[in-house]
Amino acid sequence: MFLEERQKAILDYLDKHETGSVQHFSNIFNVSKETIRKDLSALAKQHFIIRCYGGAMILRHKLVSSIAHKENIASLLTRYKKQKTKKRGEKMNGNICILGSFNIDIVAQVSRFPKGGESILAQRSLIGPGGKGANQALAASHAEAKVHFVAKVGTDQFSQFAHNHLTLSKINSFTLYQSEKEPTGNAVIYVSEENGENMIAIYPGANLTITDEEIAMLESNLKQSDILLVQLENNIDAISNAVKLAKAVGVKVVLNPAPYSKDVIQLIPYIDIITPNETEASLMSGIEVNDLDSAKLAAEKIHSLGIQTVIITLGSKGSLIFDGKEHQHIKPFLAVSVDTTGAGDAFNGAFCASLAKGESLYQSATYASAFASLAVEREGASNMPSHQSVLQRMANK
Repeated sequence: MFLEERQKAILDYLDKHETGSVQHFSNIFNVSKETIRKDLSALAKQHFIIRCYGGAMILRHKLVSSIAHKENIASLLTRYKKQKTKKRGEKMNGNICILGSFNIDIVAQVSRFPKGGESILAQRSLIGPGGKGANQALAASHAEAKVHFVAKVGTDQFSQFAHNHLTLSKINSFTLYQSEKEPTGNAVIYVSEENGENMIAIYPGANLTITDEEIAMLESNLKQSDILLVQLENNIDAISNAVKLAKAVGVKVVLNPAPYSKDVIQLIPYIDIITPNETEASLMSGIEVNDLDSAKLAAEKIHSLGIQTVIITLGSKGSLIFDGKEHQHIKPFLAVSVDTTGAGDAFNGAFCASLAKGESLYQSATYASAFASLAVEREGASNMPSHQSVLQRMANK
């Protein structure tokens, strides 16, 4: 076994079992303890593990400035293509891998949206964590799924902010890669007091610099996951390689096609479930979605492109599921809207959490609707409700 293969096997073992001893690895790989100690030291330098007496433990929260992974994504996919991927059983274990964005949100609460050329005073402002990927990871973790989140930040002052925020969250584990060239992504958000609606301008920054090698490093996390959830706030090559790798290892793939891009077409062969909102469904299908009937037509059109299941979120009208056979309408939960910024992210994270725990499409979408209805009653896109409060809202309905 080559050195790189052995070190990767050690990482896979630690990721599954948390800890391992030098003696154990020496026996498994039939090499000296000194060789294993060198392997562990090399992995520790790359911030993948922590050395401890007699062995090592996996580092769940990683801020990675450089990687030394030798196998690129092309060779990795070729290797899986030559193998027969074992079909997974129906049992789901509640594990989700989320590849997505991390942004710094700069939020201004205004009485109304300004007109062109107009300056208005904000009622108040705040700076906090955001990004679709991070928000969805938070939602899934609050819905009690085991989440591994993968994103990329800069080497600026906000990278440590990102690490600290995620470390203190309910997210089980994460990997933050760092870009030397681009800053941490950021978003400028206006929230209107009139109706809770929002306007957002995003600078993606490091989110668009994820490399093939960094995607290849997802292999061990994907193999332990039930679902991969992706959006469109990262570079399309990275997203494409991630969904290909997920399918290669037998993982269900959910795509939230936001912000919408025509690049979504190249992802379709690898997507099991797609979750557009009304605007994204309209753009993808060519059918203007403005009510339940038009949503049904759009869902059928999107399904015909080759996606097994389509779920269109309809805001105050609930959501619609189409699996190629029947339409199922999820009626909305009443909510007193305060901030709708993270509603879609709340829905997607909660939906995948429920699905990963073995619930049906209908049950998962219903849970996600209840979750999102609570999320819009809270201020801030990353301010997610608890699992128990969602169950209570469902019970009350």
